[in-house]
Amino acid sequence: MAKDPWTDPDPQPGDFDDFLASVDPGDPRFVEVHEGNPNAKLTLVVRVSGDDAARLDELAAKRGQKPGEVVAELVRNA
Repeated sequence: MAKDPWTDPDPQPGDFDDFLASVDPGDPRFVEVHEGNPNAKLTLVVRVSGDDAARLDELAAKRGQKPGEVVAELVRNA
C-alpha cells in the first residue's frame, strides 16, 4: 500500500515538495498573512541523554559554560 504523507505520522523530507511548488502564494486558499508579534517567544526543549549528554557536559566544561549555554550557542549559529 502506498504511503500518504498527509496522514503518515512520520512524513519524510521531500514528501510535500510537488504540492508546495504548485501553490500560488497569492491564493488565499493556501496562504494567510498575519502581522508579526514582536513580543512572541519560542521555547525549545532539547533532551540529550547517554553518550551525547556526556559529550555535551565535556564540551561545556572545556568552554567554561553550562550545557544549556552550549546548546543555545549552537542553535543561534545554526
